[in-house]
Amino acid sequence: MAPTDPEPASGGGHGELAAYRLRRERELSSLYATARSLTVLGEVDVVLPSIVREAHELIGSDFVYLSLLDTDGDLTLSASAGTISPEFSSARMPAGAGLGGSVIEARAPVWVSDYRQAHGFHRHRDFDLLVASEGLVALLGVPLLVGDRVIGVLFAADRTERPFEKDEVALLSAFADHAAIALNNARLYDESRVALQRLQDAYRVIEDQVATMERAAAVHEALTHVVLTGGGPGDIAQSLVDHLEGVVTIRDRDDEIVATRSSGSAAAGDDPCLERELLEEARRTGRCVHGEGADGTVLSVAAIQAGGSHLGSLSLRRRAVTESADVRMLERSAQITGLLALMRDARVEAEERVRGELLMELLSHPPLQPVHPALRDRALARGVDVDQLDVLVTADCPERPTGDIVRELHASSPEWSGLAGEYLGRPAMLLRTDDPEAAVRTLHHRLRRRLGTPVLVVADRITGHDRAHSFTLAQRCLDVMRCLGETDRGATTRRYAMYGLVFDPRRSRELEGFIGDSLGPLLDYDRRRSTDLVSTAAAYFAHSGNLSRTAHSLHVHTNTLLKRLDRIAALLGDDWRSADSALRLHLAVRLHQLRVVLDGPPTG
Repeated sequence: MAPTDPEPASGGGHGELAAYRLRRERELSSLYATARSLTVLGEVDVVLPSIVREAHELIGSDFVYLSLLDTDGDLTLSASAGTISPEFSSARMPAGAGLGGSVIEARAPVWVSDYRQAHGFHRHRDFDLLVASEGLVALLGVPLLVGDRVIGVLFAADRTERPFEKDEVALLSAFADHAAIALNNARLYDESRVALQRLQDAYRVIEDQVATMERAAAVHEALTHVVLTGGGPGDIAQSLVDHLEGVVTIRDRDDEIVATRSSGSAAAGDDPCLERELLEEARRTGRCVHGEGADGTVLSVAAIQAGGSHLGSLSLRRRAVTESADVRMLERSAQITGLLALMRDARVEAEERVRGELLMELLSHPPLQPVHPALRDRALARGVDVDQLDVLVTADCPERPTGDIVRELHASSPEWSGLAGEYLGRPAMLLRTDDPEAAVRTLHHRLRRRLGTPVLVVADRITGHDRAHSFTLAQRCLDVMRCLGETDRGATTRRYAMYGLVFDPRRSRELEGFIGDSLGPLLDYDRRRSTDLVSTAAAYFAHSGNLSRTAHSLHVHTNTLLKRLDRIAALLGDDWRSADSALRLHLAVRLHQLRVVLDGPPTG
């Protein structure tokens, strides 16, 4: 490694002196042109390639390249001129290694006439391999200084061994100084430009904030007016359209549209799938979310929620991007809409409570006593004539709370001039209709759709104003339906009249007598011997007398089944399998099973 202050070669003759002067003039002219370009170009990405190109032409080396220190302290190539491979141009060199490390440490130019044989600096294996593959021999490096700080190194390289003269070193150092000035100017220029841009952005932000605050204040005032004047969703939608434009849609908890308003420049388009996806995300996050439709419009959706209850959604569709201030307006509007919904629900719940109390009083009222005038007047004030209520309806839906069913029954009760509420922990409804079958089918379809799950609905026509008895019949009929495997049906007690002995408590003695006459010997035998002949008969009838299937269902051998059937014949008579006897016995077995499920096994 050689120092960079060799004596200039002395030459005789006017020809050599003239050539030397000509070369110096070219160098100075190139340096002047480069310095002038710094003030014209300004951008470092343009200036640095110009510097290495000029240096390459003047010094006459195989190639010239400039490397800058990055944030990790490594030298990375930033500009080059001459033939160089992609591998070399993408290499990174630690600041303390190689010839560049010596330049950075000395803050002065360093050169070697043969890199392969040079000593006195820390070598780096990867860079040595690149030097060998490029065929580099002579290498000169000069520092790029900004004050006392080295920010990079400018290199000149040849593929043949040679020394670097003092003029060459001085020339490359001058180009390095220009490169450092370019970088520093670019940094100052960028800082000034960024500062100016920040000032302009801040001014625009202040302007936008003022306009946004004025618009937000106007929306807030409009929403407050809606609340104070008892307005509804339509008023909220109109307030948003007036200030945000586009199309505003408000839906209820059942996803039904309750209000929609649009501006003169309303954005067209409708994408139910996108709206559902956005609503699910809005419900999950509790924030307003956005999505772009197929037609390029922007859809913003905010969920209307209170506590853990979903009350609906508010959406805005328009072509403009939804800004943060607009998002806050939409979220606040959704909150106001939720507040109105809660206020409405509170009024509805108060009315439901009154009607529920009327229902309980009517169901608890003795059938033979006239209805108290005060009770009658309270019902008439709500458009209900208690003397006309001739059908009782009850429902069962294990998947949903009783309150949800009662709420839906209450919403439907005006259609039949009725009352709905909760009685003995079960939903109930009193209504007036000449066609209970049609009414119960309509109610079942409506409940099934609004609750979103299977539901059983039973109706019973009231006789003798004995509403409590009809409630009991309907409830027990509903239990029978579920025992029979029904999970989603609307029917009247009349449809299940053949099971009336089971669910009508007034016929309990009749049921007991029928079962005793038909199954008494089998029940007594099972009770005394701890056998199960009744279940055997039930399985036999369930499989239409097929012995192999009956035995399989009972998990017994066919011979065991035959012995049990012989025992049944011995107790009931050999004709127990005849058509009439089998029908009677089959019905008795079925009624006995239902009674056990509903009331438990008989005692005694």
